[in-house]
Formats: sequence, structure tokens, C-alpha cells
Amino acid sequence: MEFVFKARVYYSDTDCGGIVYHSRYLDFAEHARTEMLRSALPGMSQSALRDDGLIFVVKSIKIDYKRPAYLDDELTVVTRLGKAERFSAIFIQEIRRGDEVLTALEVKVAAISFKDKRIMMIPEEVIRALS
Repeated sequence: MEFVFKARVYYSDTDCGGIVYHSRYLDFAEHARTEMLRSALPGMSQSALRDDGLIFVVKSIKIDYKRPAYLDDELTVVTRLGKAERFSAIFIQEIRRGDEVLTALEVKVAAISFKDKRIMMIPEEVIRALS
């Protein structure tokens, strides 16, 4: 499944020169993964997953900044599940302006129990929905 999320660059995302702060790309990617999950599991928000005892935490990120984004740019964040294992998943993401790839990310998330903060298995239905 390839999920597409649109985002606009606002003044608060940029420095005084209108260039997007490096850390804001992580926010754009996080919002896209959240909306992908919401789309793949209708009626199942992050808070609902948490109430069921499951939360995802970022374990590692590989990020390649290729070109800057600027104030007022309309960005597209393309997200797909690269690999799912029993306790973790890797998301492959690109942040684009039109057809131009600005940033490429590989984000590994781990599934943990909300209650005791210990690693837990990702439910099969979640993996199926994201695939």
C-alpha cells in the first residue's frame, strides 16, 4: 500500500530565509505515518490503539536531505511499509515537491505495550492493513 499525504509549508516551518528547518521534515513524515495508520485501520486512531495497549515508538531513522523545501511549498509525503517483522516495522517515505524528491527517509518503529512499555508483537491485522 502506498499512502499519499499532502502538507503545506507554513512560516513556522521555516527559518528567516524561508527555508524549511531540517527537523520539520521529521514532523511531515510523522504526520503521514499517522494518517496512513488511520486510513488503513478505519475507526482505529492512535488513541484507540493505545487504549488496546499498543503504541509505536521510533527506533531509528535514516534521512537523506536532497533539496530544500521553501515557504508556501505544497509537499507530498509518500509512505509505504518496507518491511514488517514480529516486533517492528520499517516505513519508506519520500517528501516531494511535485515530482522532485526533497527528502528520503527510512523509519524503523517498534511496537510496545502502553501499560508496561515493553516490546510486544504487532497484531497481524495491523500488518495486513498496512501492506
